[in-house]
Amino acid sequence: MSRPRPYRIALNGYGRIGRCVLRAWHERGAQSPLDIVALNDIADLASVEYLTQFDSTHGRFPAQVRAADNQLWLDQHALAVSCAATPEQVDWQALQLDLLIECSGQYTTRLDAQRFLNAGVPRVLFSQPMASETDVDATVVFGVNQQQLTGSERLVSNASCTTNCSVPLLKVLNEALGIDYVSITTIHSAMNDQPVIDAYHDRDLRRTRSAFQSVIPVSTGLARGIERLLPELSGRIQAKAVRVPTVNVSALDITLQVARDTTPAEVNALLKQAAEGAYRGLLAYTELPHASCDFNHDPHSAIVDGSQTRVAGPRLVNLLAWFDNEWGFAQRLLDSAAHWLARVPAASHDSCQ
Repeated sequence: MSRPRPYRIALNGYGRIGRCVLRAWHERGAQSPLDIVALNDIADLASVEYLTQFDSTHGRFPAQVRAADNQLWLDQHALAVSCAATPEQVDWQALQLDLLIECSGQYTTRLDAQRFLNAGVPRVLFSQPMASETDVDATVVFGVNQQQLTGSERLVSNASCTTNCSVPLLKVLNEALGIDYVSITTIHSAMNDQPVIDAYHDRDLRRTRSAFQSVIPVSTGLARGIERLLPELSGRIQAKAVRVPTVNVSALDITLQVARDTTPAEVNALLKQAAEGAYRGLLAYTELPHASCDFNHDPHSAIVDGSQTRVAGPRLVNLLAWFDNEWGFAQRLLDSAAHWLARVPAASHDSCQ
């Protein structure tokens, strides 16, 4: 039985991911079961309006954007806008929400996450992996394990963009070939925790350096994130990451030691079959001579570049997978939100109103 109204959603944090989620939701149009009705960010309303309307990476917003009276208008659709620094400063209950998508990345423990529930939010979907597996009720990579959601959860993590890229690929190859060990290098576009010119950083000396003058090694929790979703690979994964001087679209360089002999043709056939079958819309496959910018605004979690597949040994496999670290991940947040809410009994939604 279909619901009589869309699910009411709010965004907390309106940076790169928050703005992409809103734009992706708008581009989906009437087919979306979600209705984004509010957003909260520490930025003022004028900045929210401007950064919605103009985006250096994804272009102008495909609607008329204006702001007035603490509202952001997208054509005839109005979102309530608050400019609060803490969950407790927003009247979430008045918004009659079904779900909050937390996009600030600032809340990574259950104690922090609980603040939203205490402030009147019924459920929270986090756009980042949490500090530990027990800090949320579930961690989801859409297309892999979203079916585990029952609707009773109140705190769910959507993992990371790199986890969403890597886990489907590893799952396919582990089931077909068996994986003994994995080493992954993330080649990631610059992010807003890096300065344009050298400047102080509170944790990482390498991130004091100009984002657009160097390739910069940074820490990553990717191995831990993969193990949460694929526990059968626990203890067999290593990962590192470098930031590169581009504004969007990243890649994973994945090296696997598999359990039986294989060939580049077999590996590519497995991944192409997955992209055209069980993971259609989530994985893509290409052998064209692409550069990273070709995948800007690409909605897939991963695009396998089959022209770069190598096998040595003959059990040492190397892959290259592209992903739009903003747009693809924003799409998965919307997918996960819709799937989760569809499993919540209608009475539970109504009790939150």
